[in-house]
Amino acid sequence: MSLDRKSAGSNSFEINKVDNKMMAVSAGVTGFLFKAEKQVERDGIEMGVLENGMPYLSESGLARMCGVARSTIQARAASWHSKKQTKVDDEIAGLLNSKGFDSDELFIQVEINGSRTNAYTEPVCMALLEFYAFGSGGPKVEALQACRKLLSISFRAMVYQAVNYHPQSTVIENLKRWGDRVDLTKDSVPFGYFCVFSEIASMMIPLIHAGFIVSDKVIPDISVGIAWANFWKDNNLSQKYGDRISYKHQYPSYYRQSVGGAKDAYAYPDEALGTFRRWLRANYIKTKFPDYIYRAMKKGAISTQAGTATLEAFSATPELPNQ
Repeated sequence: MSLDRKSAGSNSFEINKVDNKMMAVSAGVTGFLFKAEKQVERDGIEMGVLENGMPYLSESGLARMCGVARSTIQARAASWHSKKQTKVDDEIAGLLNSKGFDSDELFIQVEINGSRTNAYTEPVCMALLEFYAFGSGGPKVEALQACRKLLSISFRAMVYQAVNYHPQSTVIENLKRWGDRVDLTKDSVPFGYFCVFSEIASMMIPLIHAGFIVSDKVIPDISVGIAWANFWKDNNLSQKYGDRISYKHQYPSYYRQSVGGAKDAYAYPDEALGTFRRWLRANYIKTKFPDYIYRAMKKGAISTQAGTATLEAFSATPELPNQ
């Protein structure tokens, strides 16, 4: 006897019931063109967010995540629309209904950059992932990997909610801590010179947004400063640009480095600023920065997920042209 779509989800969990219902309703609207707020491609998977805040995968993105051809996803959608009652259709119906989904179409039409695309919202994506990872459609390696990744994210979200932890608030707090150091440094460097701390903002801001914890336990500008000082001496850059000078670098009062007052640090001639920026991108970020992030992860200053995301973001930085 075939499975009734409406009754299959009668024992579904109540967690996030309202959100799931909203996504199920959005996914089931036919003849309506939704607007995408933003769409990107990550690891070859197209994904985006609707104007109403609902996440989705494109048809090709869902197929790639499930480890199947796009035509396979299209066939599943067509089978669902025709209300076939095969064993496979009943299995998928049970998974969909357990997530509060009971609509005539698996996908919605989304407009992105003037073009239409088939998009699959969260309940459909999760049901098909489960089918291709653990159901009779699998096990597909890609689907299993996606499920493991999503499980980790869901676990993190569960704990964050339980302890009332808001990652965005942490980002704001870390930006403030970095800003406190900027305020204390802006008038410390003599005219005609630059300091390493002020020049690594292009590296630090992405770090903070990726989850880096700004504290007195990890001081990135010290790592950059030591590496740059060695490069400066090894290449006799003082002969080309002039001597570096010492200045007083002040830390906020809540940093342990503030004990004993301002610390001596080096400032370099402005004429060397272009060389420093090229060195930072082409040398430090490419060869020394990854090791710094790995050490920071071991210390717990940055999570494994945030560290990986940071390294991936910097690896996507365009190559510098030949000088």
